[in-house]
Amino acid sequence: MSKKDERNLNITIKSQQDDEDAVVISFSDIFRKLKKYFTLWLVAAIIAGVIGVAFGTVHTVVTKPELNALVSFTFKGIEKGLDPKGNTFEVDSMKNPIVIERALTSLGMGVEELDDIRNNLTIKSHIPSDAIDKITVYKSVYETANSGNLAAAQAMLDVTFYPTHYTVSFDYGETSLSRSESVQVLNAILEEYRNYFYEVYGFNESLGTAVPAVDYNSYDYAEQVDLFGDTLTTVEKYLKDLANDDTNLFRSTVTGYTFNDLYRAAQTIDSIDRDRISSLISVNNITKDKAASIAYYDYRIDNLTRSSTALKERLDTIEDSIEKYEKDTILIFGNGTDGNDTSYSQASEEYDKLINQRVTTSTDLADTKQKIEFYKARKSALQSNKTGSKAMMETVEEQLTSLGEKVTDLVQKTELTAQEYYENVEYKNAYNILVPAVASATSLISTIIHNSMVPVFALEALIFFIYFVVSFFTSLKTTSQRRKAAHAGSTGSDDDDDDEADIDDVLDVIEEAVEKKSEKKSKRSE
Repeated sequence: MSKKDERNLNITIKSQQDDEDAVVISFSDIFRKLKKYFTLWLVAAIIAGVIGVAFGTVHTVVTKPELNALVSFTFKGIEKGLDPKGNTFEVDSMKNPIVIERALTSLGMGVEELDDIRNNLTIKSHIPSDAIDKITVYKSVYETANSGNLAAAQAMLDVTFYPTHYTVSFDYGETSLSRSESVQVLNAILEEYRNYFYEVYGFNESLGTAVPAVDYNSYDYAEQVDLFGDTLTTVEKYLKDLANDDTNLFRSTVTGYTFNDLYRAAQTIDSIDRDRISSLISVNNITKDKAASIAYYDYRIDNLTRSSTALKERLDTIEDSIEKYEKDTILIFGNGTDGNDTSYSQASEEYDKLINQRVTTSTDLADTKQKIEFYKARKSALQSNKTGSKAMMETVEEQLTSLGEKVTDLVQKTELTAQEYYENVEYKNAYNILVPAVASATSLISTIIHNSMVPVFALEALIFFIYFVVSFFTSLKTTSQRRKAAHAGSTGSDDDDDDEADIDDVLDVIEEAVEKKSEKKSKRSE
């Protein structure tokens, strides 16, 4: 760079009264100093980076950052915040002690830290950005509603959002588990919750608790037949509901049956095997204790009579409600000339519910009356005739044993078929583990990098700032010293020399400008 060019890059700040106090900033000097200290800055920057990464590594190892996994729910009703049964969905059921205990057991670990694990599990919901944008209209809609627009107030109800994606976090630093063990525990909990979900909303909850686990042999013969009847009625209703919900005609790969197949099998056992044993007991008055059997029939007749009365009152109430119910009316206006407007009555959802209740109640009332008459006939026959022989009792016992085996086999096949249906069809995608927890070297490195970013950036910024400041002030000092030395050397010259120097500088600038202008003209002429 020529002396003239260098002078053009200088910035001079000086007092009007004293030229010696001038401060000159030379960019060329600054660049030279930056270049001079570049190697030193580069070494310091590398050392700072190593220190920052080391800090992030130590911080990661010492603090034990929490593990994260992502799950989702996609069953019917979750968009309204409801579980498959129609109740409020509680996502914290993932932290159920039963689930955690099963997870620890499956890993061969003790349950001593069950409470610590449960207390350090956190479940956070994910709300997509479009839902957030929709929720932000609350304020404006509410203000509009206050002005009298009721339709706007109703619109507020349409922006409620229920999450379907959740992050499950485990702060294992509060436990004695290592990182790898914690990953295994968290993933095991997520897997065990799948089984727990099927149990609560699948077979076991709806059927398992309805089928009594009793020893039929401890009851009299007629009582055993009634218990088998109750069990078969429960199974039939359960299978019938599943068959109605199953639009794909699901066939189990384990049992080979559909729900309709099992339903017909239950009807066959009920109408043939159980009825045959019941008729044998009734006709031959087979009983272990005649007096106890008569007392049992009295109890059943009395209990069913009360049930019949309650059902009759309920049916009357439903009939009265249907009669007084006003259906929704749709009015269609005429053409305005003849004045003939047409109205149509439209059955609402509540009206349909009343009709279904009437049908169900009527069926239950008819079944109850039939049972009352059946027990009255049994009681009358037992009172007027002798009890059956020992040989007949043995025959009934054999048939009851066979009936029990058939009912047990039916319940087991129903359980397996229903479980497979819920897992592979009904709730196939109801619960999904989108991103499991990981303990790989890659994830650990990613965490270390994340924890190192802030300290590394802070140190690098500080070192660069120091590097630039030192270069700037060093160049400033050098420039000032050089200017003072030059000023001291020219103190003996007169003002004319200074004026001549200034004139020479102006002439040089003018000459340079003229040369540039002539060059432009020559280019234009060419």
